[in-house]
Amino acid sequence: MLLLLFLLFGPIAISAASYVAVGNRRGNWQTADRSSAGLLPPPSQDQDALIRVYAARTVRWRGIFAVHCWIVLKERGAARYARYDYTAWGEPIRVDGFAPDGRWFGALPETVLAVDGDDAQGVIPKIRAVIESYRFRSLGDYQTWPGPNSNTFVQAALNAVPELHAVLPPTAIGKDYPYAGWWGRTASGTGLFVSLGGYLGLTVGWVEGIELNFLGGVLGLDLRRPAFKFPGLGRLGVPLT
Repeated sequence: MLLLLFLLFGPIAISAASYVAVGNRRGNWQTADRSSAGLLPPPSQDQDALIRVYAARTVRWRGIFAVHCWIVLKERGAARYARYDYTAWGEPIRVDGFAPDGRWFGALPETVLAVDGDDAQGVIPKIRAVIESYRFRSLGDYQTWPGPNSNTFVQAALNAVPELHAVLPPTAIGKDYPYAGWWGRTASGTGLFVSLGGYLGLTVGWVEGIELNFLGGVLGLDLRRPAFKFPGLGRLGVPLT
């Protein structure tokens, strides 16, 4: 039990220390940089289809624990990217509210999923269908913890495309909120999960690995692409992309 508590809360303490040391460099959240991070080329109709999922540390002290995830889509022949966020202010589903690959209030995004060409074109309609029918789309539905939040929204979209084998970071608090039931197959279709309202849960899958969800934080092990998963710190090991 002591070892489990250390593995759960020790990484959060390290993340908190890092936040104190460098977190304030992002400045005031109201004036923080939200410009493009240069992860995407300028869009053009000559480009092929693409899907991107990005994650960046969230605003202020919440960045100790969590990242904010969002989706970027572009169909073949489209002249621009479309970015989708789920936020706590304004209309919950925010379309093109920020640069597609923009810094999240000063935090650099990391690429969680990158799919291009025919593979992207074939599944974009499935992702759009989830976005258009997302059931927590009304004012007041957003809940920072344990969800439904921005990461619940992105996870729901990824659940519709198991063939992409996408896995959100362990710091994506809210991804384990039970959007489609408290138990079932994992998003990749390679395992099973059980979740008690997003407060406590267990995921076991070939793609997802083994994840214990405790109060939204994830402690786990990835055997497929060897890595440890820690609350606050995230994934330490072979990168996902």
